[in-house]
Amino acid sequence: MAATAPTPSPFLASTRRFAPRLRSLLPTAAMPSSSSSSSSSGGGEDAPPLPHSTLEVAGARRGLLSGFASLRAPYRSFPVLAWNRHVETIFAAFTRSLPAVRLRRECLRAPDDGAVALDWVSGDERALPRDAPVLILLPGLTGGSDDTYVRHMLMRARSKGWRVVVFNSRGCAESPVTTPKFYSASFTGDLRQVIDHVVGRYPGSNVYAVGWSLGANILVRYLGEETDKCPLSGAVSLCNPFNLVIADEDFHKGFNNIYDRALARALRTIFKKHALLFEGLEGEYDIPKAANARTVRDFDEGLTRVSFGFKSVDDYYSNSSSSDSIKNVCIPLLCIQADNDPIAPSRGIPREDIKANPNCILIVTPQGGHLGWVAGDEAPFGCPWTDPIIMEYLEYLQNEKNSSTTNNISNEQQSVPQTSVPHLTVHVQR
Repeated sequence: MAATAPTPSPFLASTRRFAPRLRSLLPTAAMPSSSSSSSSSGGGEDAPPLPHSTLEVAGARRGLLSGFASLRAPYRSFPVLAWNRHVETIFAAFTRSLPAVRLRRECLRAPDDGAVALDWVSGDERALPRDAPVLILLPGLTGGSDDTYVRHMLMRARSKGWRVVVFNSRGCAESPVTTPKFYSASFTGDLRQVIDHVVGRYPGSNVYAVGWSLGANILVRYLGEETDKCPLSGAVSLCNPFNLVIADEDFHKGFNNIYDRALARALRTIFKKHALLFEGLEGEYDIPKAANARTVRDFDEGLTRVSFGFKSVDDYYSNSSSSDSIKNVCIPLLCIQADNDPIAPSRGIPREDIKANPNCILIVTPQGGHLGWVAGDEAPFGCPWTDPIIMEYLEYLQNEKNSSTTNNISNEQQSVPQTSVPHLTVHVQR
């Protein structure tokens, strides 16, 4: 069924006209330059340097980034916001514009009778060629196709001629819940089904995926499980918590409690819409604890870890981290993190494993907060700073794939000896 995007509020709809005025209040000299921040280029003197040193960059293929137009300028957070990671995180969450787009929803039935929702851009089935590259978007915890950062990425990829679909996990963005089971950081079954479904529908297309936050954790875990059998042609991970034990430790410190309570409230809202499905569950379930969870940990203890077979919430976190999956990734993967991310701590990034894997590249920005990155030409109300980099990376992979396919076809044609082609005589009956 088709679903029209929610109409942005008057504030969001008019944000762009305020951006120049806000910029004019701060002289160029006040623009916070990140060049003073200490950063690493990822080691090695053989890699082409970036035009600036404001980013931490690592990975065997990091040299390809030196040709990206989107990385020619130093990273600079928008004035006023850069001084505090929480300010940038909250500003982006509440004031980033929401692009309008008409979506068409498709629901998939999972093997356990659960369901997930795929939101496609309405009309693309007719407007785009069958072999157009496909991009699957995985939002963060409780997120979906109506999140601003998801919409901006969708619109950018669509403007480049890509077919885009948003994978809404069970219960998210009004995705139906048909069994007493949601989703988790460890569970890759639904994503595997979605990717197989998309690849089966568009067998002539290269398929890619981008994930944010918990969606990034699930995506990287999937890549590690699939190893060299992965049907994706490339992927991007953003704001990935990577090590959930470390992330959980930081989640209960200081101002982070605000995020914890907000996400717990979102989980409770989803749960209460489907509470009857969980009525009478026996065993280790603690339904009242989940229904009244004040923290994400409470919800995971009462429901999530039991649903997915973990002995405790700590067992769930330690065995659901994607940091252990990096070494098994066999397709091109770009990881983008913010050094000051309050929810995905920098110290949890598996830097050594990323450097050791020839398929992976890491970019760490000095600022950005969580899902913020209020920087670049469209700041403060437009797309995140990451979107142009993501698109340029995906287009690089797509061009690489197309070039490889063309060369293979050419080589095959050249290798066919002339004598092997039979002479055909065609008789046309009049």
